[in-house]
Amino acid sequence: MALLVNPNNSNTERITKDMQEAARVKGVQLHILIAGTESEIDAAFTTLVQLHAGALIVGRDPFFGNWREQLVTLAASYGVPAIYQSREFAAAGGLISYGASFPATFRLAGIYAGKILNGAKPADLPVQQPTTFELVVNLKTAEAIGLKVPPAILARATEVIE
Repeated sequence: MALLVNPNNSNTERITKDMQEAARVKGVQLHILIAGTESEIDAAFTTLVQLHAGALIVGRDPFFGNWREQLVTLAASYGVPAIYQSREFAAAGGLISYGASFPATFRLAGIYAGKILNGAKPADLPVQQPTTFELVVNLKTAEAIGLKVPPAILARATEVIE
């Protein structure tokens, strides 16, 4: 497997360490690919193919969201199963996405803003984390790359794109 990360993101080191530990526990070899520019994304996919990696995890990063079409197109052209950070990737043709629901997260932000506008001190508000997550599977993409998605995954999916 391979993990694509942006070296310019302050969370990259933590994400990489966490993913390496998870791979170690599962006995999976994890290759780290780095892309912080558009041209580095192309180079990362060339490296991915040279490594014969069987799957790609695209790290959660706003930079990758900006290059969503390129990432999805490259994964499809190389026939690489890839998982992404948000449903927008699967809707754009990516195989699968898993992450916090943006609408639910924005709703929480709106509630916070409302409390502050009504006089609450930000320091007095509790820290909150997303509680709603979305698993989106694109069956058209799975078929195009010759992958059969297990029924257990489809049963857990928030959305299945056919």
